[in-house]
This record gives sequence, C-alpha cells and structure tokens, in this order.
Amino acid sequence: MPIDLTTEEEQLLESDVPAERKSMELLVRLGDIFGAEEFVEIGSAQASGISYKSIGDPGVEFLEGFAEEGAEVDVETFANPAGMDINRWEEMGVSEEFARQQRRIVGALREMGVTVSFTCTPYLAGNLPGPNEHIAWAESSAVSFANSVIGARTNREGGPSALAAAITGRTPKHGLHLAENRQPTHLVNVDVPLETQADFAALGSWTGRIVEDGKPYFVGIESATTDQLKSLGAAMAATGAVALHFVGGLTTDADPPDNVETLQFGSEKHESEYAELSSTEDTDLIVFGCPHSSVDEIGTVADRLEGESLERDLWVCTSRSVKSQADRMGYTDTIEDAGGMVLSDTCNVVAPIEELGYESTATDSAKAASYLPGFGDQLVHFDDKLSLLEEAIE
Repeated sequence: MPIDLTTEEEQLLESDVPAERKSMELLVRLGDIFGAEEFVEIGSAQASGISYKSIGDPGVEFLEGFAEEGAEVDVETFANPAGMDINRWEEMGVSEEFARQQRRIVGALREMGVTVSFTCTPYLAGNLPGPNEHIAWAESSAVSFANSVIGARTNREGGPSALAAAITGRTPKHGLHLAENRQPTHLVNVDVPLETQADFAALGSWTGRIVEDGKPYFVGIESATTDQLKSLGAAMAATGAVALHFVGGLTTDADPPDNVETLQFGSEKHESEYAELSSTEDTDLIVFGCPHSSVDEIGTVADRLEGESLERDLWVCTSRSVKSQADRMGYTDTIEDAGGMVLSDTCNVVAPIEELGYESTATDSAKAASYLPGFGDQLVHFDDKLSLLEEAIE
C-alpha cells in the first residue's frame, strides 16, 4: 500500500525547488520500502557523513550541488564531526588539500542552514529532544543515546535520508518511530561491577556482537552516570548496530521482559572483552572523546594531568560548546600545558589519522577500538582513562 501523503507532502513532491522535490522523493521511496503508512513531523535532524575522509570528492560535489539546488533545512539540524578541527587542523598535521576540501563541505552545510556544530553528542551542544519526540538522527551513538536515555524516537538514518528529513521536516513512520517496535529482545544479566566508562564500553561491545541489531534490557547495573550510559550505547551501536537498549531502574521503569533470550555477563567475559578490543600495548597516541567528551570527562583528564608532563601525544575530542566550558574552567589550559590537545569538531575515527604518522592508538572508547583497526595498519590498546594517563606520564 502506498504511503499516505498530506497536502503539504504532496506539495513537497511537486516543489519547484529541486532539492525539496528530490528529498521528498527519496523519503517516499524509503517509506514504501519499509512499509510506512504515513510520515511524522520531526523536531530536529542530525546530518552525518560530512567528514572529507568519509565522503571524498563525490560527497563534496553532492553537498555543493544540493545546496545550489536550493536545499535549506526546515528544522534544527546539527552536523556530525568533521575530519579535522576547523581552526587547528595545521596543529593536527592535516594536509592543506584535505583542509581545503573539508572547508568546501562546511560551506555547503552553512548554505543549507545546518548548524556547523560538528559533534556526535548534539544533546550536549544544544540539540536536546524531549521524550517521545520524533527526530531524524544519523550518527550511531547519538541515535542510541536519543532512543535509550532521552526516550526520543529515531531510526538510524543514513546521511542522505537524514538530510532529506531535515529539508522536509518529516520522516517515514516506521521502525523505532512505532511503539510496538520499541520492546526488548534480550535480557542481559550483569553480575560484575562496572566501575569505569571503559567497563561500560566493554559490556556494550560484547552485547552488541551477541544481540546484533536487537534491543537488550540490562539488569544488575546499580548506577551509571550519563557519560557511562553514553559509552555503553556507543559500543553497542559500533559492534551490533543496536539503536535502542534499556537499563532497568535507570533508563526505564518497565519490568524486565519475559520470554526473551537471556545472556550472562560476568568477570570472565568482562576480562576477555578488554583483550578482544586490544591489538597492542605499545601506543603513540592517546585519544579520548569518541563519542565526544563532556565537560566532566575533560575535567577528569585535567585533574590527573595537573602539573604533569605527557610522554606521548594526547587528543581530547569534544564539541565547540563543551570546549568553551572547558576553556572557562581552566581544563583546556591544564591539559595543553601537560602536552595534550583539546580538539573540537572531530575525532580519531573520522580524522585522517592514518596519514598523520600514528601507528597505534590508546583509547577508553570501545567504538573507536572497534573502528580503528580497519584503517590501514592502525593498532589499538583499550583500557580505562586513568590507567592510560598513568602510562602516559610515567
């Protein structure tokens, strides 16, 4: 059955603005593919695939062409991380050609009205949806956090579909926009203490590989900070494309599900997951901020580096708005006095790290640890934040 369109949606399909018409055509096709009966209006969007590393020259040309065809966002739309710190790319070691192409992408996004926040944590940078609000976000960890912690409703959009939704202000109503598709599929009993963000990331990495696009419900987690929940969801999104999960007593008031597969996560699996995520212990770059660091996370790094001197390179990646807070609180100066860099706009996953001379990276991010081994000969050591800092100042 064809998707039912409102008068406004019919008008978008017949728009004299090519970008509006093409966006609506794309969304109608997607709606038909997924069996959507109607569209829902969205409160915000998040555009991904805007790092030059990710999209290359064809992506640059597409975005510039779309802007020339009259593309203009209809709802608040934040951009995902770029391939470099827009202001400090030379300090990072990024080439002039890469920077030139990345700036073309920035220009096209600005022309379309996209907020060039360049962050995978838009909820920390001013784009905070409400519970049950329909949105169209694209970055995997942001989708997980929005669905699971905030309680908003979004599928994991592709770059083009998220941009099309931003331009039209709507998205097909299917998948996680429907209440019946937001039910747990697995029960995960956690019977090992989770003390650090890396512990939560390890749990998420293991769970994602097991449940694969499922919707796990965790029991046994007594407490968790916002940053720990962020790490849990990001890891599952990386290893299993998990876009929605539940943590009993923390993210949901619902009772644990019945008649679903039950999984056990204990000390043995916890230890083995750390080993699974590490391919080396000899690293030359430490990176925190995948997903982007909160001001509390930056403060933790700054506290440990007060008066110290690093023996290897350190990146702390975050959004511009959070970096401004860190600047005001003195965290940035402390970290950079020790020899590190607090970078905005980017992270080690979307930056051209393989071209910057680094052969191995240490991180507390299971998402980064999962993605980086695919980039050339890059090796990864996964551990908790404070342990990695201790190694770096010895």
